[in-house]
Amino acid sequence: MRCYWKRSVTTVGSFLFLCLFMYLCMKDEEGSVLDQEERRLAKEIAVQQLYSKRNVQNFRELINFSAPINVTYQFLAGYPLLKKKYLAVGLSSVKRKRGNYLLETLKSIFEQSTNEELTEMVVVVHLADFDMAWNAQVVQDISRKFAHHIISDHLVIIHAPKLYYPPLYGLKRNYNDPADRVTFRSKQNVDYAFLLNFCANLSDYYLMLEDDVQCARSFLTAIKKVLASKEGSYWVTLEFSKLGYIGKLYHSTDLPRLAHFLLMFYQEMPCDWLLTHFRGLLTQKDVLRFKPSLFQHIGYYSSFRGTENRLKDDDFEEDFFDIPDNPPAMIYTSLKVFENYDPSKAYSNGDEYFWGKSPTAGDHFTIIFVKPINVTRIHVVSGSEDRHNDILHSGILEIGKHPKVTQKGKDCTDYVKLNEFQKGLWDKKDISSIINFSVDCVRIYITNSQKDWLIIRSISIWTKHSNLL
Repeated sequence: MRCYWKRSVTTVGSFLFLCLFMYLCMKDEEGSVLDQEERRLAKEIAVQQLYSKRNVQNFRELINFSAPINVTYQFLAGYPLLKKKYLAVGLSSVKRKRGNYLLETLKSIFEQSTNEELTEMVVVVHLADFDMAWNAQVVQDISRKFAHHIISDHLVIIHAPKLYYPPLYGLKRNYNDPADRVTFRSKQNVDYAFLLNFCANLSDYYLMLEDDVQCARSFLTAIKKVLASKEGSYWVTLEFSKLGYIGKLYHSTDLPRLAHFLLMFYQEMPCDWLLTHFRGLLTQKDVLRFKPSLFQHIGYYSSFRGTENRLKDDDFEEDFFDIPDNPPAMIYTSLKVFENYDPSKAYSNGDEYFWGKSPTAGDHFTIIFVKPINVTRIHVVSGSEDRHNDILHSGILEIGKHPKVTQKGKDCTDYVKLNEFQKGLWDKKDISSIINFSVDCVRIYITNSQKDWLIIRSISIWTKHSNLL
């Protein structure tokens, strides 16, 4: 084990400077965030260094990691799974100086999930404190309240023994952090690495939570809808909260290399910063975060020193369930795209949007579905809070059928005109009641030219619900 750490440090030493550079560019000592332009420039410089020839071999060795870390876990409650699940939900917990939210978090996970959803998931709690008496008391409290979920294979509690941990003292004092802060965040990285390692073969997907969160109702079904909309596209991390290491979704096949990554750089920086680098390492350059957030931070006291922590996700909606389906589709537009604000970003349900230069009459923005769908509702928003004039001033929405390949790409041959845009917005429910065919295309058609540019902030499409579970 000790030799492993020495080899790791030697192999990836050239990457450490990059990690430090990126972190200092993104955040100062007090944690104040630099403005967006500085963040963008810092990211561009860091990405250039990230893919420099000097680091290619180091990264190749990391990417090829697929074997699990050799750790013998203690099962504190529950049993090894006999059947692979759809989703594993992982959280790590240690003794706090003030407050404890683990039971409340577990209660929210289970109460906000239907019985059908629970059959598709397993919650894994890593009690990572070295105080075994505290661990035993927590297991007793959990078992008393959630015995049914333990028996039903919905809940497993594990512990990775201290002997498997790398050194946690005498670590590098990056960013002038006090020694106890360095020890805390370094151990937390290892806690998460061992948790990821354990969960690698339990499910198809893995969701990371912290031990002080509140969940939205039927969050698993909401996640499934997003995954269905991303079918066929490449992604490393999908984010369902903008805070910390909350609501981050991974393919379980990526967990071994992510665990190795956290172990390699466990003393360099906090885990949520390392995850940004990991995503970039696997060539996902954009943050894929979805709204509304499905998870909210509820902890009032931090697990470090018990200090106050008032962070809240203002995009969280506990009872919001009407997430659009946005079935897999190809997107075409005749508008001139500005920089990297490409058309797919309007259809992603994320923070990003499409931005095109001044449209002229006859321009279009067309969505062609991979498979015909039964549309029930369409909602389109143009413009943004910063650019109120960049809305669609004159346009109609059309739905089409009979797709074919044309000289300009794929398109539908028959369209039915629906309503016009009103002040840059288009929204209609019960569309299935006014059409009698499956839809292959949805097209935004510009009827009059405009000087203002056009932002399409979001295109949301709902279909007749199928059983996602």
